[in-house]
Amino acid sequence: MWIELAKQIFKYPRFITKEWEPFDAVELARLTENIVCRREDSARKYTAFYATGVYGGIATGYAVGCCLRCVFCWIELSREFPERYGEFFTPEEAYEHIVATAKKYGVRKARISGCEPTLCREHLIGLLEHIEDDRHIEIFILETNGILFGIDRDYVRDIFDRFDKVYVRLSLKAGTPEDFQRKTGARKGNFEIPFQAIRNIIDVVGIETLGKRWHVAAMSLDPRIMSPEERMSLLRKLIDIDMRILVLLEEEIVDPYKTTLLRLKAAGLDLEWPIKKIYRPAKEIIRELLKESSSQ
Repeated sequence: MWIELAKQIFKYPRFITKEWEPFDAVELARLTENIVCRREDSARKYTAFYATGVYGGIATGYAVGCCLRCVFCWIELSREFPERYGEFFTPEEAYEHIVATAKKYGVRKARISGCEPTLCREHLIGLLEHIEDDRHIEIFILETNGILFGIDRDYVRDIFDRFDKVYVRLSLKAGTPEDFQRKTGARKGNFEIPFQAIRNIIDVVGIETLGKRWHVAAMSLDPRIMSPEERMSLLRKLIDIDMRILVLLEEEIVDPYKTTLLRLKAAGLDLEWPIKKIYRPAKEIIRELLKESSSQ
């Protein structure tokens, strides 16, 4: 077992470089789980528990492991070297640390960050069972890249049907298969999976729950990392699913964290700082068009 794990770690994808060999995101998810999940007690690796000001204040379990290699990612190097970072916490132990942090800082929201939370499924389910029964935590924000939700509708159903406190934020990384491969390191064939995750969410809880139980985010406001053509491709794909998604689309720009700059440099990307301009948010355009249409 240990010899096999050592072989897997030796081949583990680290930084995207110009000579990068694209990987399969689902295969990397399973490989990463072999490193950061402990199956006998559903434990997962974490490096810290803290509170931060995003979402109006949120208690955060900072965990280890992801199945993409986004060049604009800000998280610490535990993403590239999961075997070197973190300690194992069972779902109950993680819950206790998260709730203690929430009470200490007077916040009522919680999340797992610094990783892909849907890895280590049994850990996440166990943690959410505790969160669901806790009186202090009002909402758990599940930030995901959509890979595991896209290949498994039952996983989506399990989360939404069992846990009323869960709110999903699904983050898209690119607008074309080629750009997806270039920015995430995953094969072009994985590009459609996060969009299928959106469809799975709609199938399970309905488009009417948009903004109440889930919404979509995208790294699509920054012209330095996304061309107008790629952005239009992404928006069209969302329109094809349901135009209402654009009304609440959360669009992001690249921020110059040290780890982000390191990843961009490794990939051979040189962005101009500070950012000089951004695209007009799609949700502003859609809302304006809807307003004009209703007044006619």
